[in-house]
Amino acid sequence: MVVHHRQELDSIIVTAEQMASIEGRIFAGGMPVAALMEKAALMMFKSIQTLYPLKECSKVSVLVGPGHNGGDALVIARELHLHGYDVCLYRPFAKLKALTQQHANYAESLGIPCCGDIEMLRNSEFIIDGLFGFGLRRSLLGNLAKDVDLINQWSTPVVSIDIPSGLDTDTGAVLGTAIKATHSLCLGLWKPVYFQDQALAYTGRVHRIDFGITLRDVYSVISQPLPCQILTQTLALGFLPLPRPQLTHKYQQGHLLIIAGSRRYSGASILSGLGAKASGVGMLSVAVPESLKPLLISQIPDGLVIDCPETEKGALVGLPPLATDFDSYDIIACGPGLTQEATKIVTEVLEARCPVILDADGLNILAKLGTISTLSQRKGMTILTPHLGEFKRLFPEIVHPQKDRLSAAKRAAEESGAIILLKGARTVIAHPQGKIWLIPESTPALARGGSGDVLTGLMGGLLAQTVINNSSLDNIVATAAWWHAQAGILAAKERTELGVDAVTLCQYLPFVLS
Repeated sequence: MVVHHRQELDSIIVTAEQMASIEGRIFAGGMPVAALMEKAALMMFKSIQTLYPLKECSKVSVLVGPGHNGGDALVIARELHLHGYDVCLYRPFAKLKALTQQHANYAESLGIPCCGDIEMLRNSEFIIDGLFGFGLRRSLLGNLAKDVDLINQWSTPVVSIDIPSGLDTDTGAVLGTAIKATHSLCLGLWKPVYFQDQALAYTGRVHRIDFGITLRDVYSVISQPLPCQILTQTLALGFLPLPRPQLTHKYQQGHLLIIAGSRRYSGASILSGLGAKASGVGMLSVAVPESLKPLLISQIPDGLVIDCPETEKGALVGLPPLATDFDSYDIIACGPGLTQEATKIVTEVLEARCPVILDADGLNILAKLGTISTLSQRKGMTILTPHLGEFKRLFPEIVHPQKDRLSAAKRAAEESGAIILLKGARTVIAHPQGKIWLIPESTPALARGGSGDVLTGLMGGLLAQTVINNSSLDNIVATAAWWHAQAGILAAKERTELGVDAVTLCQYLPFVLS
C-alpha cells in the first residue's frame, strides 16, 4: 500500500502556488520547518554523494541563497564537509532568513570557508546551486546575473537544488538568466518547469527527492482527478487494451481507417500503416491514391488498401464508397502525406461521427478552414497532433505558445473542443475539460521525417481498440505518445540517436511491451 502511495506521487505535478500550499499544510500539521529542511537536505546530500563520490570529486563550491533554498545548501555543505569534501561557500547576499542564517553561523563555526570572489569557484570539481528554489518571480540582475553567466561559461558540473536558479517554476521561462544545471534535485513533487521545452537546456538530468509528502496533503490542495499528471510506465501499461479476452475476433479489436499519402509523399501512408500494425488493431484499412495501391499492398499485406481517385500530381481528389462509409470504422486517422490539395477530403472526414485524428496536412487544411469554427460543427471527438509550427497556424490567437506549452495546449483544447497532442521534447496532451497528461521523457532520435506518421498510425490503432470499450480517449492518446517515445529511446540505445529512422522506429515498437 505504501509502495502504491509513493508511485502515485511520482505522477503528480504541482505549480509553485500549490507546492507552497502543500508545504504550508505540512508545517501546520506540526512538522517543524527546520526538521523538514534537515530531512530533505540530508536526502539530497546522499544523492550528491552518489553522483560525485569523494574518491572522484572532492573540491566543491556551494552557492547560498537568502531563503530556505540557501538553508538546504548550507546543510548539504555541512555534511559534505563532515564527510571529507573540500567545501567553499559563496554567499552573494548579506541578509539571510533566520533559519538559513543559523546554518550559516554553524558552517562558519565548523571552519567552512567563504569565497569572496566568484572566480575562486572556477577550480571546483562541481558546484551546488542553492540560490533560489520554486516560486521565483523576479529576474536575476546585476552582479548576481554576471555570476550566473560566468558559471555557465565554465565546464564545471552544477547540481541545482529543487530548480535551477533563474527559471520560472510554472512556465520554465528564463528570468533574465539562469543556471545551466548538470543535475537538478526536484524536491517533493514534480513542477511544470521540468516539462516545458524551453527549460530543458537548463535542467539537466532530473531526480525527484521524495521527502515524505502524503497524498492526503496533496489532495487537500489539488482537486481530483488530477488536472495535470505525468504518464508513468505503470499508468501507461494499465491503459493498454490488454489482456484480450479468449473469445474475440478482429472487428471486436477495432477497425481503423487511415487516409494518407500522395505521389509526392508515398511513404507517409506506409509508415502510418506500420505504426497501426504495431498497435495490434484488429482491422486496418488504408485509403491512398490509386497509383500507390501496389506499393501499400507490398508493405501492408494484411491491411485492406482502398484505391482512391487522384489528381494529375498524385494527390487524393475523392473517396470511394468503401472509404466514405464512416460508420463502418471505429476511428479515422487523416492527414499524413496528403498535401494541401486534399481540402475536400479533410472536409468530408470531419463530417464523420466517429473520433477523427488529424495530423500533418490534415492540420494545415483545418487551419485554413478555420480551426474553432470548423470543429464547432463536429459531432464526434477530434484529436489534433501538431508540432509547434502547426499549433501556431491552428491557433494564431494563442500568442507565444512556446513560452508556456502546458497552458497553450490547455487553452487550445478548451476552445476547440478537441484533444490536443502538442509534440515536443516533452509532449503535452490536453483534454477539453482541462485534464493534462505529460510524457516525461523522449529522445532527439525522433527528430526524423516520418516519425510523426508512425505516431498517427499507432495512436489510431490503439484508439480503435479502446473506443468500442468506452475508454477515456485522452488516456489512450497519451499512452500512444508514451509508447512511441519509449520505442525511440530503446532504438537509440541500440542504434545510436543517428540510427533511428521511421522504419527502424516501427521495428522497435513491439519491444516496448516485451
